[in-house]
Amino acid sequence: MTPEAKSQAIAAAAILFGAALVIYLMPTIVLWIGNYSPLLAFFVGALLVLGFFLIFWLRARYQRRK
Repeated sequence: MTPEAKSQAIAAAAILFGAALVIYLMPTIVLWIGNYSPLLAFFVGALLVLGFFLIFWLRARYQRRK
């Protein structure tokens, strides 16, 4: 395995681990925020889900430029 491929695999694993952790904790976070404001909880939940796709979109742009 080349050093570049190893770096990409580590980055992808870190991103997936982070996303899995956020998705695992998301119901607790959204319910906690929902005690204060249901609308705010909706936006936080949407941001957490969209953040997963945003990270991969930004990474793809970075890889294309490189």
